[in-house]
Amino acid sequence: MKGYLNSPWPCEDGGPQRLQRPQSGEGLGLGLGLRAGEVLQATTRRTLMSTMTVLGAPGEVYLLTHTALRAQIGLPTTARVERIDPHSLQPMARSPALKGGPMWPGGMAIHRNGDLYVVYGNHAHRLNRQCEPMACFALPVQEPYNSFVVLDNGLIVCKNLSASTPARLTVLEPETLRPACADLVCPEPSIARLSAMGNSVYVVGVRCIFRYHWNAAVHALERDPDWCFDYIGPSAQTYGWDVVLDGAHAWFMDNGLHRYRHRMLGAGVSRTANRLIRVSLTDANDHQMVKVSGLVGGSITNPPLVDVQTQTVVGFDSANAVLQAWRFDPQLRGLTPLWRKAPFGSASHMLLYPDKGELVVNDYRHHGEEVVVLDIHTGLEKGRVRLAGLMQGVVFPSPGWSRDFYWSSMGQLARVFIA
Repeated sequence: MKGYLNSPWPCEDGGPQRLQRPQSGEGLGLGLGLRAGEVLQATTRRTLMSTMTVLGAPGEVYLLTHTALRAQIGLPTTARVERIDPHSLQPMARSPALKGGPMWPGGMAIHRNGDLYVVYGNHAHRLNRQCEPMACFALPVQEPYNSFVVLDNGLIVCKNLSASTPARLTVLEPETLRPACADLVCPEPSIARLSAMGNSVYVVGVRCIFRYHWNAAVHALERDPDWCFDYIGPSAQTYGWDVVLDGAHAWFMDNGLHRYRHRMLGAGVSRTANRLIRVSLTDANDHQMVKVSGLVGGSITNPPLVDVQTQTVVGFDSANAVLQAWRFDPQLRGLTPLWRKAPFGSASHMLLYPDKGELVVNDYRHHGEEVVVLDIHTGLEKGRVRLAGLMQGVVFPSPGWSRDFYWSSMGQLARVFIA
């Protein structure tokens, strides 16, 4: 996290390892701590396509949205950043429309230099904390770029979302938004977002996972020739999505090809079950793949969650509405089923408060979205609230500054709090 602002949640998933838990930071409480007699309530605000919220200094909340309708007629779309009131959700400062391009949910982060960075469409932007643009750079491929990671050395690495041609990594200098080295062409396409740990970048390709290390001596990223795993092999599985790095293992899920329009239920394409995949970060030959639900047509569009303190792993099969938890034994390299919830319409990125053992997930039911707080150890439901949206969310939540959190789900933003 050395590349990011010292904030509890300076970027999507809380950090480039995608552990989906708050970082230590000034001003943040330690979880919701839901008690008997307390219930969840929500304040909602209609928006354009909400992607994520990030936290700056105590009380600062930033929201990233983007347009969509222009994409339906082949025109470029734009993004916007707002600093919002942490309770009412109304904008306190707003950027102009930021150049974008082909539509896909982008990304936003607060760099250790204190400025906001956005990658959306095929453009990268730098803004100050008043949401005023400072710099813009047109990325080289005419495809959407699905966010970015900041390395410990402060460099910004982004990748185009590529389904048919090899993906391309671009490394940017944070002060100038200019390339820090020549682009790298990956050995295959990649749909998933990048993840990073230290100065190493992990790429989930459409059939293999591989990584690159920053070589300071030559000022360039270099592929690790000794770490790669072909997770597709001879199977009929489809590509994987974002990878979680717990410090010892990489975790992700496959069967990522689907027909999502407004919900993931029944949207699977492959007639196989989707799988949870583990790959050791020290030896890619040490790997494991288990079926999440075991049901045909399984599919997802997001990462699993790993609680490194208790070695609990939570995965899901969004197409079949199954949420599954395991306990991982680091010595035996084994996964033991812990609890299972079905039907349970989980599809979004998740949020973990490890100190309280609270897991925040979505549950799409009765043609609407509900947000649920579970005990990660037992699966016991601690709280639930129905939001106003009709779409099943597949993007990014974040904690708030008190006993609350923010839930982004396409056409609206919600603040969920304790009553």
